[in-house]
Amino acid sequence: MTRTILAFGDSLTWGTNPVEGGRHRYEDRWPTVLEQGLGAGHRVIPEGLGGRTTATDDLTAAFDRNGARALPMMLASHSPLDLIVIMLGANDLKAQFCPTIHGAVAGMGRLVEIVESFPYAWGMTAPKILIVSPPHFVAKANGEGPQSGRRIEEGRKLAGAYAELAGARGCGFFDVAPHARASSVDGVHLDAANTRALGAALVAPVREMLG
Repeated sequence: MTRTILAFGDSLTWGTNPVEGGRHRYEDRWPTVLEQGLGAGHRVIPEGLGGRTTATDDLTAAFDRNGARALPMMLASHSPLDLIVIMLGANDLKAQFCPTIHGAVAGMGRLVEIVESFPYAWGMTAPKILIVSPPHFVAKANGEGPQSGRRIEEGRKLAGAYAELAGARGCGFFDVAPHARASSVDGVHLDAANTRALGAALVAPVREMLG
């Protein structure tokens, strides 16, 4: 039986390449590395969108970046799912939205509610949820702060808050910061090596969640 995992995230999941521009090669993106690490009988569906927030509107974009609006459609189109890996929050911390972690944590809580309460059809059940805290922001090589006014010190608080939320809601939690470091080009995104490292680091917690 194939176990199906939905990777729901932002540009870190889509594969933005801060070094060369554009998008990482398919084989370098973390959902691909995760699927290969899990081996036969596992399928990882990549659902990453640049700029996606947990539950905040971005009216400066030409497309809807609100994760809370996109998630129900993803659950409907990709079910049945065994697990959903949610790695969001880095965009919520843009200065134009909410430069503290409170908005991201509230939004992540809303995403958990959506997964748990969605009206799954044909006797399908809600997937397990693994909340993933994104890599820490870093300063740019030129000494400026991370892209879009994000605060390094605030981003570092996200893991603890997500861990607390996961514990309260019965979800899994994983902090990728010890395993992947953002590029100093923009202070947010990952180069190819760190993107692969992120996928490799998720193999063990995903296996644990799937039992």
